[in-house]
Amino acid sequence: MFDLDGVLIDSEHVWDEVRQQLAEERGGRWNDKASRDMMGMSSPEWSRYMRDQVGVSEEPEEISAEVVRRLETRYRTELPLIAGAEQAVERLAQRWPLALASSSNRELIDLVLESSGLGRFFQASVSSEEVARGKPAPDVFVEAARRLGADPGRCAAVEDSENGIRAAKAAGMHTIAIPNPHYPPDDDALAAADVILATVEDLNAAVVDPEAA
Repeated sequence: MFDLDGVLIDSEHVWDEVRQQLAEERGGRWNDKASRDMMGMSSPEWSRYMRDQVGVSEEPEEISAEVVRRLETRYRTELPLIAGAEQAVERLAQRWPLALASSSNRELIDLVLESSGLGRFFQASVSSEEVARGKPAPDVFVEAARRLGADPGRCAAVEDSENGIRAAKAAGMHTIAIPNPHYPPDDDALAAADVILATVEDLNAAVVDPEAA
């Protein structure tokens, strides 16, 4: 199970820039706490947060649609694929079926998988807008395992964020953390991970399953 933002694409700061810009344009009150609070939320959750906590005047559905539109424009101009991500995905796809479990909207997931060429490696993908709760709840990982026909307890998840790590552990998965340097997980979340890597380039079959080496 791969997360998308922060694991395969360097996009957390792009989300922040787009949401902050929208908040400032629409009379909202942006602060650094908003970035951490919204990390891992599903689109219904963070768009409500943008309305209720940040003070953007539109309805959540309109907020989400506008943020997605702006992100699509950015991604089509330049997709911020993390160095080594494609190779890591391809290495693991040679050994196991893969799924993507992301907080991104479905439109963005599909755009990234298509434009990067990574879609051919994934047998399933799930957006947290398609489940009841976003991360740190385990729902998106549990659903990804279901779509693969796999027991969550026999799956491994690759995550970069505090809420993502907590979600993967709550799903009962072997959790591999690649801490986001710009939004580092807290010590408690990192302590919950089974493996901590410096970069996605270090991800290989032996990290997922030492017996596979």
